[in-house]
Amino acid sequence: MADKRDTVVRLFDHPGDALRAVRRLEALGIDDDNISLIANNREGWYSDKGVHHDRLSRSEKHGIKDDDLDGKDDRAEGAGKGAATGAAIGAGAGLLAGLGMLAVPGLGPIVAVGWLASTATGAIAGAAGGGAIGAILGALTHEGVDRKDAEVYAESIRRGGAVVIVRDVGTRRRDVEQALSDYASDPSARADYYRSGGWNGYSDSAPELGVSDIEAERTRAAAYRPTTRM
Repeated sequence: MADKRDTVVRLFDHPGDALRAVRRLEALGIDDDNISLIANNREGWYSDKGVHHDRLSRSEKHGIKDDDLDGKDDRAEGAGKGAATGAAIGAGAGLLAGLGMLAVPGLGPIVAVGWLASTATGAIAGAAGGGAIGAILGALTHEGVDRKDAEVYAESIRRGGAVVIVRDVGTRRRDVEQALSDYASDPSARADYYRSGGWNGYSDSAPELGVSDIEAERTRAAAYRPTTRM
């Protein structure tokens, strides 16, 4: 089993945020071989033609145009530069060039890339139903992720989110965590929110969510505030 202290895992409510985080990691010089991403693709933001930026809309909802996924407003950087970089990503640049689509019972359509995706894909190929879910959870726990945490990550993917895993961070842990911090969501808060609705752990019998369900889920999660107990 991997050393958990040498692995950083973060969840994201929106795949676009995960992609932006990956671009930050690459800008830091983190080796693509040490980065993995698994994201829900129910909204169709990725196809065999590449990334569809018009469907990665969270930043634009906050008044930022960020087609090149660098966390900066393209209008400030220059429209031409932003469009050119965005096109390069759509065609496949860096880690994102290896994105591949999977259909996982219980999770729905997902997009995955990196060593973790390869591990899970191999297991999924020989699994069915809950076995496929076990492949995702097993791949995460193999990298040192606690089983309960892994279930939260898998559930967040089912509800439209994404997970980024960085291994062998070594002395660059602080840099990696900082690169992810602006976009990531608190897994403990998400777990509290899930449990408030009766969730007791990942279940392969849970229904796959549609686009409107995912949008409503993100709104509820963002508005959720835990009840303070005296």
